[in-house]
Amino acid sequence: MASGNPFFDDMRSKPEVIDPPQSEDMMDAGENVNDPASNALKPNVIVSSSVRELLECPVCLNAMYPPIHQCSNGHTLCSGCKPRVHNRCPTCRHELGNIRCLALEKVAASLELPCKYQSFGCMGIYPYYSKLKHESQCTYRPYNCPYAGSECTVIGDISSLVAHLKDDHKVDMHSGSTFNHRYVKSNPQEVENATWMLTVFSCYGQYFCLHFEAFQLGMAPVYIAFLRFMGDDNEAKNYSYSLEVGGNGRKMIWQGVPRSIRDSHRKVRDSFDGLIIQRNMALFFSGVDRKELKLRVTGRIWKEQ
Repeated sequence: MASGNPFFDDMRSKPEVIDPPQSEDMMDAGENVNDPASNALKPNVIVSSSVRELLECPVCLNAMYPPIHQCSNGHTLCSGCKPRVHNRCPTCRHELGNIRCLALEKVAASLELPCKYQSFGCMGIYPYYSKLKHESQCTYRPYNCPYAGSECTVIGDISSLVAHLKDDHKVDMHSGSTFNHRYVKSNPQEVENATWMLTVFSCYGQYFCLHFEAFQLGMAPVYIAFLRFMGDDNEAKNYSYSLEVGGNGRKMIWQGVPRSIRDSHRKVRDSFDGLIIQRNMALFFSGVDRKELKLRVTGRIWKEQ
């Protein structure tokens, strides 16, 4: 909703999250940020909405961490927004100076708050200055949609993302740990409009995403195939996979560990962590006329003992 104040609207369009301080006295309480036992729900832990609002920066609307600044009239804002408002209080327009709101910093230090991913299953309660660190590592935090063909903003747990991929993106779903896919492109000379495909496999009680696409590596067009695991990295390391492509009596084989979907599709692709096929080799595999890309990629997934 627009605030009616163009100054606020301009600043809110460029949010900036400031990391909490790393000083000893403020971070000791957060050493076990993902330990449910040490951070179980505690009785009578209630923080009123008015206190939370006091700790909300009026410009970026993010939680404030030291140093918290204030003007001579007592209006506060976070250290990230102070240089962006040109040393003028966004509330009363008075000069900010270098006044620090130590009282509010101490209030924040006394608070314990639930994880923002409580609705996803995290039941921990964390000190204010440790909460942000925990949430960046929380095992219950939702996953981003792994679909690579658009900038999809959907987030959720694995089961909801699988349903989303099937229903909204019409992704092919397969059961089993082996696969045999054929990729065809009528004009392999045009890599600018990248060819990409996504297939989801279900095996060992888990889900895996097989990506195949064309992209530009320097001046050379190449094709890449790789597997991502729908879960966290520590679970992904329990599995391995192999990919094979070939033709005309030649073949290429890749073996690796699937990357977690916590790593974006682009990050995996740009690290070349998969089976990379130069275009000339891909056309050689495709047949004698070299006018149409016809690649057959086979592979399997297995669980390490």
